[in-house]
Amino acid sequence: MKSATIQTTEHMSAEPFVVRPYFVGPIRIDPPVVLAPMADVTNGAYRRLVKRIGGPGLMVTELISTMAIHHKSARTMTMFDVTEEQRPLAVQLFGSDPAIMAEAARVAVGEGADIVDINMGCWVPKVCKTGGGAAMMKDEDMACRVVEAIIAAVEVPVTVKTRAGWHYGHLATAGLARKLEEVGVAAFALHARFAVQGHTGNADWNLIREIKQAVKCPVVGNGDIRAPQDALRMLQETGCDGVMVGRAAIGNPWIVRDTVHFLRTGDLLPPPTLDDRIEAALTHVTDLSNTLGESRAVRHLRGQLPQYLRGYHGVARVREAIHGAESIAAVASIFQTAREHLAAADDEFPLDILDTI
Repeated sequence: MKSATIQTTEHMSAEPFVVRPYFVGPIRIDPPVVLAPMADVTNGAYRRLVKRIGGPGLMVTELISTMAIHHKSARTMTMFDVTEEQRPLAVQLFGSDPAIMAEAARVAVGEGADIVDINMGCWVPKVCKTGGGAAMMKDEDMACRVVEAIIAAVEVPVTVKTRAGWHYGHLATAGLARKLEEVGVAAFALHARFAVQGHTGNADWNLIREIKQAVKCPVVGNGDIRAPQDALRMLQETGCDGVMVGRAAIGNPWIVRDTVHFLRTGDLLPPPTLDDRIEAALTHVTDLSNTLGESRAVRHLRGQLPQYLRGYHGVARVREAIHGAESIAAVASIFQTAREHLAAADDEFPLDILDTI
């Protein structure tokens, strides 16, 4: 990606904003758009789909338990699913024991990780009760020891994804980042909410600017990127080096495509067609079935497949139908019925759609 300048109508009197790639160690991230790690979402099948449609500069696996790797869980090992078309790819690990984290990092590199990313941002109890995820921010010395052990164990760059702190009275962002940079962290991603917020409230992008000003290495901003214009605004307002697209990409790989295109050209692409959406959903479930098996893949994606039709009237009927599906053929039949009704209803579901499914 060449450097691009963007001039929006809201900033016609300002200097054009230049969008550039950034580097994680020797790895060029171009375009500076990252698909966020999301549990149960960013599996290999979805990463391949997003790379083909959206072309992000970097993707990250869903968070992987280092303890499960240590115990050689067969199911956990399927979560790597590294293929060449995904590169560059960061493997995200969570845990709290330095030795086990280092061991898992070596396994991740052996499985093909270009970057090892450490999760210090997940707020869910089953992760935090182990001392991993956002709970690592409560003990900054331990966090540094974990990171130091991983950096010593692998030759690829090591990065950290974190939150602003554990709670509103515990702002860990800039101070912890400086400590981790001294240990050798190559880049940071900040979800600009506190752990106790989960996904509620608004992300405070000022915190992204603060961490960017505190460290020399690249900083990627995460939180409330819902449209391409949000990505540009985050880059402009915070000075961060890249943007990370998270929940808006669930069932919507085109948000990544649109963001990449907008940052390159300043133009917005037309939305995907209904056929585009259905084709992507079926590609997703079919690819995942190669890893998980057909029935398990369909069950795994029951909540995500209807998201491909998000915004259409009557999608709740599709969701209800897919909830009972057990095979890819059943999913394909549901989408075909939706396609026929949508085409006959001027792109809006009639209220009685799918009553016969």
